[in-house]
Amino acid sequence: MEQGIIGFASGLATTGKIPFVVAITPFVTSRPFEMFRNDIGYMKTNVKVVGRCSGLTYSTLGPTHYSLEDVALIRAIPEIVILSPGDPVEVKKAVHAAAEYVGPLYLRIGNQPLPVYFEEDHSFEIGKGVVMKEGDDVTIIGTGFALHRAYDAALLLEKEGIQARVINIHTIRPLDEDLILQAAMDTGRIVTVEEHYILGGLGSAVAELLAVKRPTSMRMIGVPNQFAENGPYEELLGLYGLLPHQIAENVRDFVQEALI
Repeated sequence: MEQGIIGFASGLATTGKIPFVVAITPFVTSRPFEMFRNDIGYMKTNVKVVGRCSGLTYSTLGPTHYSLEDVALIRAIPEIVILSPGDPVEVKKAVHAAAEYVGPLYLRIGNQPLPVYFEEDHSFEIGKGVVMKEGDDVTIIGTGFALHRAYDAALLLEKEGIQARVINIHTIRPLDEDLILQAAMDTGRIVTVEEHYILGGLGSAVAELLAVKRPTSMRMIGVPNQFAENGPYEELLGLYGLLPHQIAENVRDFVQEALI
């Protein structure tokens, strides 16, 4: 019924209501993609689609329940806002921002508990990233439920004398171009971290921006473009290099390569 509910929600939107469609992510992005594209995207209906348990969080159910291509799919549909909040406060703020925004919107959330980084008065603005940590050696850009692991990696690097700037990109579209371009100019190296395929997600969005406006050395940390294994969640993160110490090691190698 996921295809039907997208059409139903689009119809409600034409009557002035603000429908939210919520289900596990592959069932509201890949299964009803044509309806998402046509009924929401092409018709520009004021529908909010929320994909929950994104990334690898349905760990033991395997690739049929993973959502590692959802951002790539929705980025291919013109003009749809894509939100990927990074802590519980931002999740709440993102829901309110979604309701207030007039137009089609996709909100991506995970399933595992998240650390709280922001106060309840945290300012959440669609299209505006947040600098969580200053640094001049490299910039780490994280998003969504991978953000806390990117931040923890930066803290590990700080103990080694590597000062990593950490940027929270809670809006993948529209991207905060000014913030990213400034970081590229200041640090000269960009690393993106996401629980998504490297192809088509946050890393691709940042790379597309930099390629056109400020070519910059870059690495993307995410899941390689293959059907992922199934198993315990933490083990899967380790398999694909998404644990904090693995991210830190990857960034360290990147910084050291630049110094040779």
